[in-house]
Amino acid sequence: MSKFIMPNLQKEAIENLLNKEGKRLDGRNADEYRELFVEDGISKNSASAIRVRFGKTEVLAGVHLALATPYPDSPDQGTFMTSAEMHPMASQQFDIGRPGINAIELARVIDRGIRESGFIDMKKLCIKEGEKVYQVFVDIVAINDDGNLLDVAGLAAIIALGKARMPIYNEKEDKIDGYSETERIPLEKDVLSYSMTLHKVGDKIVADVSKEEEEISKFRLTIAMGDNAGKPRITAMQKGKAGTINTEDMETILKLAESKWTEMFPKVKEHVFG
Repeated sequence: MSKFIMPNLQKEAIENLLNKEGKRLDGRNADEYRELFVEDGISKNSASAIRVRFGKTEVLAGVHLALATPYPDSPDQGTFMTSAEMHPMASQQFDIGRPGINAIELARVIDRGIRESGFIDMKKLCIKEGEKVYQVFVDIVAINDDGNLLDVAGLAAIIALGKARMPIYNEKEDKIDGYSETERIPLEKDVLSYSMTLHKVGDKIVADVSKEEEEISKFRLTIAMGDNAGKPRITAMQKGKAGTINTEDMETILKLAESKWTEMFPKVKEHVFG
């Protein structure tokens, strides 16, 4: 794995511009996201397959289902798993081979946000209680990492779930024969949750960081938020990096997260269910 190296002058330029003007090197305000691009239906062999971009950060997310034995403590519920792959084509910081710590953390953060929100109706994925259920897999592949991979991957995951088709179960041969053209996997639309990751760069709390901003940030906090009668509710949180979060920072983060959720949630919902 190669280390991301940044000249001190570039670091100082990023921090000084944010501290003095609240602006970034690409012209965005501290709380401003890059343009969102979503492409659906990039593969016909899975339940769904999505391409999502924020600026130059690009992710593919696919959903497929398999037959599985339910867990003993939830015999009438399907199961869910998220995986992530980060290859050198996305960033020189990623290695070939088994998933590294970054891929594992990304998958766990996204998995927790989806699981804890109750977005997937697991009971409707039961085929025969105690014996057979559907297992839902969300597979994420980073194509290019230009910062804020967590948010791009998280959004790709929930859009892929929203587009995912139910499998066609061949009971006689006990196998899946492709996917339905019309039936979607069971989702609880009212509890849709998506993640926002905020960083502290210089003295500012910054949304949708670039790769350079991400490298010099003091800490990051990923907050998964869902809808609670028109107001945001936190379903999961994950802190990253070594810096500490003081009370003032936390208040700023929560206010900014609530503001961005109110602004972005209708767009996210349209991409997931539209």
